[in-house]
Amino acid sequence: METMGNLRRSHHCNVLNRSNIGEEVILMGWVLRRRDHGGVIFIDLRDRRGITQVVFNPEINPEVHAKAHDLRSEWVLAVRGRVQARPEGMANPKLLTGDIEVMIDELKILNQSLTPPFPLDEDVDVSDNLRLKYRYLDLRRPAMANNLIMRHRACQAIRSYLNGEDFLEIETPVLTRSTPEGARDYLVPSRVNPGRFFALPQSPQLFKQLLMVAGMDRYYQIVRCFRDEDLRADRQPEFTQIDMELSFVGEEEVMAVAEGMMKTLFAATLGLELAPPFPRMTYAEAMDRFGTDRPDTRFGFELVELTGVVKNCDLKVFREVAEKGGMIKSINAKGCAGFSRKDLDDLTAYVAQFGAKGLAWVKIKEGGEWQSPIAKFFSEQERREMMTALDAQPDDLLFFVADQPAVVHGALAELRLELARRLKLVAGDDFSFVWVTDFPLLEYDHEAKRHVAVHHPFTAPHEDDLELLESEPGKVRSRAYDLVLNGHEIGGGSIRIHRKDLQEKVFTALGISAEEISDKFDFLVRALELGAPPHGGLAFGLDRLMMIIAGRDSIRDVIAFPKTQKATCPLTDAPAPVSRRHLTELSLRPDWSED
Repeated sequence: METMGNLRRSHHCNVLNRSNIGEEVILMGWVLRRRDHGGVIFIDLRDRRGITQVVFNPEINPEVHAKAHDLRSEWVLAVRGRVQARPEGMANPKLLTGDIEVMIDELKILNQSLTPPFPLDEDVDVSDNLRLKYRYLDLRRPAMANNLIMRHRACQAIRSYLNGEDFLEIETPVLTRSTPEGARDYLVPSRVNPGRFFALPQSPQLFKQLLMVAGMDRYYQIVRCFRDEDLRADRQPEFTQIDMELSFVGEEEVMAVAEGMMKTLFAATLGLELAPPFPRMTYAEAMDRFGTDRPDTRFGFELVELTGVVKNCDLKVFREVAEKGGMIKSINAKGCAGFSRKDLDDLTAYVAQFGAKGLAWVKIKEGGEWQSPIAKFFSEQERREMMTALDAQPDDLLFFVADQPAVVHGALAELRLELARRLKLVAGDDFSFVWVTDFPLLEYDHEAKRHVAVHHPFTAPHEDDLELLESEPGKVRSRAYDLVLNGHEIGGGSIRIHRKDLQEKVFTALGISAEEISDKFDFLVRALELGAPPHGGLAFGLDRLMMIIAGRDSIRDVIAFPKTQKATCPLTDAPAPVSRRHLTELSLRPDWSED
């Protein structure tokens, strides 16, 4: 191995072009590819910014050319040479440096590499576990490097925008106390306070509210959060929030700030000009039309309720569901009457995953003829009414699910998305925002046998519904709002409770006892008694947002060192056992640990 000696990088590997022809340059990077063409050796030299082709010609320096014969993939090089135009017809328009090459006169091998466990070309399919085990290699691939570079630009743009809106960036504690906020906490035992535990924050929620009580007025933070929950493609045990809180505001002011930030972010990362204000719909409307509170509004196939039309039909399952207080809803998959019986069977099996006991269907043929096993169960009047409600035309395919509302909405919402995937209804560069508002404040948890907060316990009830808080808590609307992008909830927030009496009423509705309030929320209740201003805020999931902007399917692709779906790190083998001695120091019983 060699040192850099007196060589110092003059250019990165993506900046040289025809204007540099004739210049002597020094480049440093990794060998991406090596090609030997009749004695002349070509190397694609790569750094994080891009690729430059460097050439070793025996006529320029025989000694350096001989040395280049040993070069292999991912060796680390420093080279000095002169820029020249590529020969006629040999330019590579796919590269920023594709018009030139560098004829090398000096080569230093700074480090060698074992054969990488997988090729670092973009088009090579590699298992997720292998990619994460050698994440530092995976991040050398241009697409992965570009994801992190884009994330950096996004954070810079966010900070610049919020600073310009008079926000203060303030850090909040990472070691805090466990409070009931929805997911499980990650706990950290305290050595100096035996038997007591810190919790890693699920969000800075309470601290940012306390900053409003402190008079900080406008706060933000790009902050790490932790939740011990079941994982999926857009969840991680540790994740990053763009967190903000504002005093003396209502929903409109918070939404306006968020929309301005989205406008700035998309301009900085994609050069895309958004046009706020974004559309809005209530939670009730979103559930009615899309079956979900995070609707993808880029395509149609909306849900239509037919319970009133078919409640007296001859189809027993429809009639019985209606009699039991359930619902029958339908989707008109326009132009899909050509689906095969296998397609229909596959879709029936697909919705079964989401609780649907069946999926009825009708193909609309020429002249409005119905082709379906259930066609005979409906009168001409019922058919006409369904056709009108669904705007059904020849060549359309109608799907029906009959069950309790939660099952109907869940199954048809997923069917709608599956149809969009199969029919390729959305483009990767199509971005559709929508605000969802007026969520229920509480929902009943049948397992816990009590009401739980839909967002969190500090969300303010809608002022018009305060009288229902004790008598009919499930009907109380909240002052919460979510921003949804392409069917993903990218941010959520609310106007907060800023009075002690109202906060205690909400705690009571949640079944939180006076003792538990005193134990876990005493510091918050005290603060609300000491001049807390009206305030509200919002938190965006940065990882999920960057996943959408980068056009990826998993947030792991926009996080430098993510965990697997089992919350493990293949790179470091974390989590790992610790010694009995360490556990004893933390006043933990080491029964499950090895020495």
